[in-house]
Amino acid sequence: MAIIEELGDGIEDWQVGDRVGVPWLYRACGSCDHCTRKDENLCDQAQFTGFHVDGGYAEFMVADARYVLPLPDELLDEEVAPLLCAGIIGYRSLHKSDVQPGERLGLVGFGASAHIAIQLAHFWGCEVYVFTRSESHRQLAKDLGAVWVGGSEDQAPEALDRAILFAPVGDLVPVMLEKIRPGGTLAINAIHLSPIPEMEYRLIYGERTLRSVANATYQDGVEFLRLANEIQVKVTTRKYALEEANQALNDLKNSRIDGAGVLLP
Repeated sequence: MAIIEELGDGIEDWQVGDRVGVPWLYRACGSCDHCTRKDENLCDQAQFTGFHVDGGYAEFMVADARYVLPLPDELLDEEVAPLLCAGIIGYRSLHKSDVQPGERLGLVGFGASAHIAIQLAHFWGCEVYVFTRSESHRQLAKDLGAVWVGGSEDQAPEALDRAILFAPVGDLVPVMLEKIRPGGTLAINAIHLSPIPEMEYRLIYGERTLRSVANATYQDGVEFLRLANEIQVKVTTRKYALEEANQALNDLKNSRIDGAGVLLP
């Protein structure tokens, strides 16, 4: 989240003082085949905030005016921060899972992204089944309306239409395909994933789809923030001072954060 302090030459869509978000997609080339198809998330020259470009936790940073996002005034800074990353990629993952209103959706892992995605799924009338190890994450899932919670080793009471794998664990791919009906979809929301083990063809037979989710587009951010404001998405956060960043990462690694961790510069 940022307040515009100064504008470059030729910028007409923004004003000094506007409150904007700088999402994970910092910029793309705008001219390759991916960009012209509006799949700039797949651009080979794309740059990502905090990875290729510094400044996400600085007092000042330079941002590309073409890719910053307008922010709802109603949301606090610590509520907006998870929306700009976990929220946007969760929104894209829902679409890439092919989920339709009223379907049964599985969420595997229940961290920052999943605890936002479940609220969108409920808005679309979906039944949500959550697979997670953490007891506190299971409780949060119940509080947010999951119809069933359990572990990946458990069998949900109904076959799933769609599922999203948020945990970066390749071993869970065949486990979750077992739980999905013929014609269903498993979307993998992970930049990095441990190797997917060899599996029997029957797990994808029956026209099941296995799909990765790679980053997100600018339009995903625009649509998601509009929807999040409309349905009043509630973000559960645990706040850390910037000097506690290492503790935050350790808590994240050990599933000690319910919802999203937020660093406060």
